[in-house]
Amino acid sequence: MALSRLEILNLRSRVLKGNPLGDLAEREVSLYLPPGYDPARKYPALLALSGYMASGPMLFNLDGLGEDLKRKLDRLILTRKMPPVIVAAPDCLTRLAGNQHINSPAVGRYEDFLVKEVLPFVEKRHAVLRWGVFGKSSGGLGAMVLAMRHPKTFQAVAMHSGDAGFELGYLPFFAEALDRFREAGGPAKWLKRYWADPNRRRGRHVRVLDGLGLSAFYSADPKSLHLGIAFPFDLETGEFRPKVWARWRAWDPVNLVPRYAHNLKKLRKIYIDCGNHDECNFQWGARSLVKALRRRGLKPVYESFDDGHLGIAYRYDRSLPMLVRALA
Repeated sequence: MALSRLEILNLRSRVLKGNPLGDLAEREVSLYLPPGYDPARKYPALLALSGYMASGPMLFNLDGLGEDLKRKLDRLILTRKMPPVIVAAPDCLTRLAGNQHINSPAVGRYEDFLVKEVLPFVEKRHAVLRWGVFGKSSGGLGAMVLAMRHPKTFQAVAMHSGDAGFELGYLPFFAEALDRFREAGGPAKWLKRYWADPNRRRGRHVRVLDGLGLSAFYSADPKSLHLGIAFPFDLETGEFRPKVWARWRAWDPVNLVPRYAHNLKKLRKIYIDCGNHDECNFQWGARSLVKALRRRGLKPVYESFDDGHLGIAYRYDRSLPMLVRALA
């Protein structure tokens, strides 16, 4: 059988042109074509979304201690644990060092980029039978929200350790973020310092990036002097701002279920998992999300496992075969 191929394509986005952060509108899309690929045949396809501080094409990076996505897909397909599949992994990295894969007036129209540009871009080159979407962490949230909002586009979804249960997952890191913003003289100056740091993966940056980036996606405010962002805590006093937090809660997948339950019932497969020791506390959000889905008659596949938030790409061995079989 012929080997699989990984195509590296460039997509010139119209919807990202002139985005508020000045990020590039031309984006790389890594496209996996399965072993024995036949251009005359239609294949199920998956959109792969990365976590925060990462980019879709990084899923295919060589991993000396694990298995990159290309080798994983090859193994699952060649051992017949999964039908052949096309996988598209677009670059959605921003100057805020990540993406929640939704539209934001403070960041850019990334939901439109994915649904209206990336998928048609792939379909112009290859015959797609049906689309599914999967991701981990911020990519998991993006996958679930896209599946909820676009049931005619996506027919299966896998959410791995995805952002959910925002109160337990997000609120704890804001105290540190507020301290760093104050020390730097505000979010904009902190962001400038961040990009001047030769080591942008320092542990001390993570919670600050979360506080800044997530606020930009969930509570953008064009009137704000702080990068066009409203924060759920006052930057001077730390006073909680319930009206801003309500905007965040509106994007929590747990709270989206009542609105999109009808759409979710159209999906062929819903897969959710999270480690029991998740450092972001998203195991509680996963449990709440599954409960909310089951209350409305849905039957998601839910699995918990003995691990944390990082280094869990091995969990794709569980989800991807389920998704692809549902789409094939």
